[in-house]
Amino acid sequence: MARIKIDMPEKFLTEIILPVRISDINYGNHLGNDSMVGILHEARIHWLAQLGYTELDIEGLGIIMSDLAVEFKQEAFYGDQLNIKIAVGEIGRVSFELYYQVFNQHATEIAKAKTGMVCYDYSAKKISNLPEAFINRLKD
Repeated sequence: MARIKIDMPEKFLTEIILPVRISDINYGNHLGNDSMVGILHEARIHWLAQLGYTELDIEGLGIIMSDLAVEFKQEAFYGDQLNIKIAVGEIGRVSFELYYQVFNQHATEIAKAKTGMVCYDYSAKKISNLPEAFINRLKD
């Protein structure tokens, strides 16, 4: 079976620190794969807030996740402090890629991930062009 391999961009926009909570722990006594998705989402929310945006309001439009890939490297445990680095990949007319590199407090790589994000007009209920001002922020 072919494994996913995520190649990370060189430039990261931000680093977000989030704890592994007790509710993130699975029956194997480590961070569950489903909880990693939630942690990536939380990191994305923090990054958007740093830019003055939310997922529902980026220059009046929203964003939705169209795809997700996660490459798990090591276990994480309750109480670990995760350092999530976020980078932007390809930017298109209506979409963009976000990359995440996750380390624990000992600088051990826990996971790499990529999400495809699509600009969405919730009032018109359709995909929309990325706002120019947001594209400029992505390129900073």
